Amino acid sequence: MALIDSLMSELDERTIAGRIGIIHDEARMQYHLNSNTVSNFTQFRNIITDYYNYHYSRCLIQGGLLPSMEAYSRAKELLEREYRKRGGDINTAVQDATDGTNGGMRGVLDIIADGLKAEVVERYITDLFDRYVAPNSWDQQVEIIRQFIAYTGNTLSGSVDTGKPEKYARDYNSLIRSYTDGLQRTSSMFRRL
Repeated sequence: MALIDSLMSELDERTIAGRIGIIHDEARMQYHLNSNTVSNFTQFRNIITDYYNYHYSRCLIQGGLLPSMEAYSRAKELLEREYRKRGGDINTAVQDATDGTNGGMRGVLDIIADGLKAEVVERYITDLFDRYVAPNSWDQQVEIIRQFIAYTGNTLSGSVDTGKPEKYARDYNSLIRSYTDGLQRTSSMFRRL
């Protein structure tokens, strides 16, 4: 089996779902909310802090907890990044949680869960590239990146220069980020009913 075939086999959506997606989705499903709305910012902050630590301890560091300030900060970053894509910010997230729009508090927690899942998927893909692409072989790096782009071109964002694989041969982080973002847009692993 060619090197690219092995890499692409481990990058298969079902493989990633089995290794990463399922545990994150189950953690999200098992977190109980008393209400889909909050009455104020303090309640919002407490819930996203608690949820981030819950998800973190279930899926990233078994039983490990972050200090509350760190958990809140990370949850807020995930929310701000996603809401910025929609033309909003953390205030929009608080408003959604307060009035129940866009899924209310459930929708806010879904965004945190999907953000954590995407970060783990990105690290998983980076690890695969680190294992499959020899750092001391320029020709192999360029060739595997070229083949990867050929396999995944329709999933990559328009910012990727698909005609220049050598641009990503030594530093493929932006290519991986583009691929992960594409998975978030198109993959059923990130889709919720």
